[in-house]
Amino acid sequence: MSESLTVLLGPRATDDSVAIWRVCVANQWPVHRIQGWRVPEELRSAQTNVAIYGEPLFAEAVADQLELVLLEPAIDWLTSVPRKYLSRQIDFMTLGEARLLDSPAFVKPADGKIFDPKVYASGRDLPSSDHVDQDIPVLRSGIMDFRLEVRCFILDRRITTMSPYWREGELARSADDRWPFLDHEEAEARTFAESILSDTTVALPPACTLDVGRTHQGTWAVIEANPCWGAGLYGCNPSRVLRTIQATIIPRSEITDSHRLWISKRRTAST
Repeated sequence: MSESLTVLLGPRATDDSVAIWRVCVANQWPVHRIQGWRVPEELRSAQTNVAIYGEPLFAEAVADQLELVLLEPAIDWLTSVPRKYLSRQIDFMTLGEARLLDSPAFVKPADGKIFDPKVYASGRDLPSSDHVDQDIPVLRSGIMDFRLEVRCFILDRRITTMSPYWREGELARSADDRWPFLDHEEAEARTFAESILSDTTVALPPACTLDVGRTHQGTWAVIEANPCWGAGLYGCNPSRVLRTIQATIIPRSEITDSHRLWISKRRTAST
């Protein structure tokens, strides 16, 4: 890809950000690690051909300084996905409401990492008001036994790059530091993901990550969708990831009604 891309990274060097740095150097793309989350003056005018990669609060802070907005799946996106792709019931509610339910369920914060996402035997086992605000939104779902989990980076409803990240209860990383697909895993994951992407009843932002998983019974289901500008790479191609991220970064002056569907609710007040 010959078009230059300016890449802005968070201050903390991680394996993923280092991989992105290296691909920028290889492609001769300008890359900057933003210390203190403050964008240098010489970069303040950058609004086109920009990719931001880092944790959500960092990415949003940098985007604000550049008069940009970030697009991502809505926090209740899973509840809009047809049941046939989920293989389980998923409900969007407050933490307080979830604490009133007695049956076992997988519960996770709908936004952020406020408490551990895991299976809770009862709502009473969820964090109480002594520790967590009971009004925060959560996703409560039926329990699934995923034996394989695969990350797909999606651009315009097409897979740009994909990688397994979890297999049989552990990271899918091999001893030689790769993230290989085994046997028919890649073809199966791609076929299932593409069936979702081709279904126009499934609403999706211009770009995001889509995680899909195979159960112990061999069936496939959607795990979740997330913003790609902060997603782990695993074995995904960093160059293709950056081009995918680029599609989620929009100048504030160019926001359309279709973009507004995917602007983070954390940013709505300022846009």
